[in-house]
Amino acid sequence: MEAQVRQEQDVTVVTLSGELDATNNQELSEVLDKELGEGRRRFVVDLGGVGFVDSSGIATLVRFYKNVQAGSGEMCLAQPQPPVKRIFELTRLDQVFDIYPDFTEAVRHFEAR
Repeated sequence: MEAQVRQEQDVTVVTLSGELDATNNQELSEVLDKELGEGRRRFVVDLGGVGFVDSSGIATLVRFYKNVQAGSGEMCLAQPQPPVKRIFELTRLDQVFDIYPDFTEAVRHFEAR
């Protein structure tokens, strides 16, 4: 898994690639928690480059979502590939997360607020 972080106005974009699984969920947690610890409150997690997510990867995203919500922040997901999107649908997490088909629409979500 590789994570790149950048700012788009007041939105923190975390672009992920590779696989999100038990071998790297700690690394992902550290990246996300660092941004939250720096006071960031609006996040787009771009999953366009992620081909596989296991239960530990899902758990990391859910934990981060809860932490963002607890800090009065917002988080959404963008561009999940079909197999990854299917996992969110099967677990019904597509009803928890705001999921956008492309990155631009995800960032626009925050501009409307």
